[in-house]
Amino acid sequence: MTYVLGIDAGGTKTVCLLADEGGTIVAEARGGGANLQAAGELEVEKVLHRVMEEALGDRAVVPAAICLGIAGVDRPDDSAVVSAIMRRIGYKARIVVVNDALVALEAGAPGQPGIVVISGTGSISYGRNANGEAARAGGWGYVLGDEGSGYWIGRAALRAVLRQADRRGPTTLLTELVLQHFGVTAPHELIHHIYNRDLKPTAIGALATCVQSAFSQADAVAIGILRGAANELEAFALSVARRLELIGEPFVFILAGGIFRAVPWLEQELERRLPGAAPGTRVRMLDREPATGAVALALQETRGGAVIPTYKVD
Repeated sequence: MTYVLGIDAGGTKTVCLLADEGGTIVAEARGGGANLQAAGELEVEKVLHRVMEEALGDRAVVPAAICLGIAGVDRPDDSAVVSAIMRRIGYKARIVVVNDALVALEAGAPGQPGIVVISGTGSISYGRNANGEAARAGGWGYVLGDEGSGYWIGRAALRAVLRQADRRGPTTLLTELVLQHFGVTAPHELIHHIYNRDLKPTAIGALATCVQSAFSQADAVAIGILRGAANELEAFALSVARRLELIGEPFVFILAGGIFRAVPWLEQELERRLPGAAPGTRVRMLDREPATGAVALALQETRGGAVIPTYKVD
């Protein structure tokens, strides 16, 4: 019996699945985030080692192939770093290293043209066409971009609170909600929580639930933040569709990432917007673990080679 490991390593969590040659999931392990650019090589190695060991457990199993879909990995240099990590861990399997957006797309639209829109701690849109060409938009990280992500939404909420405190912005329910979230009584106390505790992007992204709460109470500032997030995610998706010449073709937009669950309106809004901008398309939430896409690519690798799209030259 042939076995493979499929891993989805994002900014917030890592999921590792052990599957047999029929694609049946035998075991699952979960760990913390493993974004190569944000977490660094050493932390990624620790997380990957831990989840793979846990998934294999006491089984006398040697995986024939391992597919790692990792946030922040999209260049040959990144692939080389991850391959070196795997050599240090000690696995001799065939290794496939791809961006985590590809494994999410493979999970939602296996082997088909399509576009995935991910909004988690970070954000990215990635797609492929029938010619095996790929394109992406976003995924630049929380300092350079990640518009429409949990971090982007959370940072906008914090700025709205401080603008109200300065009397240079409108009153918003976000002030009470954000202060409660951090367990403080005044905006100036946020400085200690944000800077002295060196909060990670995931902690800022958690404020998206505050924005959803204020939005549901018709708070104008929260409405503006979420409309802005929808604008950015729509722009990502349509940029990829145009570059892959998919406009006018039937395909599916896959929505993935924790923010669509934390902020249900975003899912509903993109389901409304995207078919109007790209007639003939469908929009649906990813209803399975993205790591199942990594399992599929690992199995392809054992059967002659994983099918990895190549980026289209614009």
